[in-house]
Amino acid sequence: MDRLTEMEAFANVVDQGGFTDAAKRMGISKSAVSKHVSSLEARLGARLLNRTTRRVSPTEIGLAYYDRARRVLNDAGEADALVTSMQTAPSGLLRISVATDFGVNHLSPVLSEFLGDYPDITVNMVLNNRFVELISEGFDMALRIGELEDSSLRARKLTETTKRMVASPGYLEKYGRPQKIDDLNEHKLLHYSNQSSGNVWKLTAPSGEKRQVRSTGWLSVNDGQSLLNAAISGLGIAYLPSYLYAEAKAEGLIEDVMPALPVETLGVYAVYPPGRFTQPKVRAFIDFLVHAFAQKGMETW
Repeated sequence: MDRLTEMEAFANVVDQGGFTDAAKRMGISKSAVSKHVSSLEARLGARLLNRTTRRVSPTEIGLAYYDRARRVLNDAGEADALVTSMQTAPSGLLRISVATDFGVNHLSPVLSEFLGDYPDITVNMVLNNRFVELISEGFDMALRIGELEDSSLRARKLTETTKRMVASPGYLEKYGRPQKIDDLNEHKLLHYSNQSSGNVWKLTAPSGEKRQVRSTGWLSVNDGQSLLNAAISGLGIAYLPSYLYAEAKAEGLIEDVMPALPVETLGVYAVYPPGRFTQPKVRAFIDFLVHAFAQKGMETW
């Protein structure tokens, strides 16, 4: 008899609490289930089930074997599902979480091409400025920028962005250009209010020393595009990723405030729940983003 079928029959008897319901679950006769279990016990040389007229329950050895057998059966089921999914066109609802500024400026413009390539996928893109709990909040994946928190989530790097202090030429003409990190204490700083570290900028001095700039700032807002707009209008100095400021910098609306400082590099990642295999719709979208962002990165946004 087939070893996997014997395992399945035994596991179903334990799950269903008897041979009759196990037979219904498997779509075979009760006598066939009994033969599979008896064959398994004979092959192993051990009694796996306690049989009475009222109930069937696993022996101590049977319970230990059940745990391993159920694991094997689950793995076999996942293997079958993997093969099926790899031969099936990606489809279904894809729910994505992404920061508002990145979603508006860089994800939304490429969605039409993705949906054109995969007409059986529908996308629900949720724009927010917080770290969502993917599994409990029902997301298939999220895009995150910067250092990733330790978690069980899987991640794939899509591209990179840099982070610089920027201000308008008008602001720098009016208030002067800081020459060293300590000079920032005398300037009007624009802060991102959703940072877990609060109003703190983590900078690297030309010497390589790690520094922190703490200031209440002149303006705090939970949206990067709004901070960029404030910097362009001359309200102060903002510390922003290049995917936000690159176009404004190219147009001369803002300048690098302290170009001598080492530039911080941030990764742009797709994160998704752990598992033995990735859902086809998630895998398709991540592969698409890798291609879509292939020419982006650093200052080339």
